[in-house]
Amino acid sequence: MTLPRRIVPGMTVMVTRRTQGRTHLLRPDPAIRKLFTYCLAVAAERHRIAVHAAVLMSTHEHLIVTDVAGSLPRFLHELHRLMALGVKALRSWPGSVWDGRKTSVVELRTPQAIVEKLAYVMANPVSAGLVRRASQWRGVMTLPAQIGRARWQASRPSQFFSSRSRRWPPSATLQLTVPPALDLTEEETCAVVARELEQLEREARTRALREGRTVRPRGRRAGHESAYRRATTAEERGTLNPVFAVGRGQAAALIEARTLLKTFWNAHRAAMARWRSGDRSALFPHGTWLMHCLHGATRATA
Repeated sequence: MTLPRRIVPGMTVMVTRRTQGRTHLLRPDPAIRKLFTYCLAVAAERHRIAVHAAVLMSTHEHLIVTDVAGSLPRFLHELHRLMALGVKALRSWPGSVWDGRKTSVVELRTPQAIVEKLAYVMANPVSAGLVRRASQWRGVMTLPAQIGRARWQASRPSQFFSSRSRRWPPSATLQLTVPPALDLTEEETCAVVARELEQLEREARTRALREGRTVRPRGRRAGHESAYRRATTAEERGTLNPVFAVGRGQAAALIEARTLLKTFWNAHRAAMARWRSGDRSALFPHGTWLMHCLHGATRATA
């Protein structure tokens, strides 16, 4: 059994989800950009999710969002369901679109962690050796200057979404916002994230030269490659899947985050033992989502 996920209103997180078998189903062509933007805008509005950055690679997605209302699981379920159905129709794909692993959700506990992860997701195409700079990626990409300023709009895709249903508006608009925990202006946010991104880009190019790899700008033609090919690079296995990040030089925040998470898991385990024994008055800790929303269990207030 997997450990329970702590869901608290106002938390900022990094979300990652990968395609089945690392297939290039999300290759950056106009149709997939339109589909992803529409699905993200619709799901974010319905579930009160503030979107700060989104990067869509051929085999996976990255999001940096703030869960305003404590509805992140419902948002992720709807977004990934809509994307899966749309991709299956768009690509004539018969199997599963997403891999069977649990969606990675990393809580960003400090402003430093938020800045680092914003730059990390933007640098993904550079780290993969597809482009020399993030701005060259032709897929869905957020750049530092867009945080808090960009408004993405997409008309309703013809795949899967019926024009006769009121559930699917003719168009959807997504406003990228500054993460509230940063407490910075748009200009300040742009500057601090841009510096971090430039450093990651330099490190990626230096690493490629050290390993004897040539950085070829394949990102510009990635939209024309087969959507059914699979990634051939080696995939790391056996690595830990973190549930929080605090950023560099945040020792006190690291200790606090570990203590908080351990306390939550212990309290949840104790409440679950009482629940399984038949005690429906068991009080689950603040942040419990599944047992509260699915089974009606009582959870502590903040």
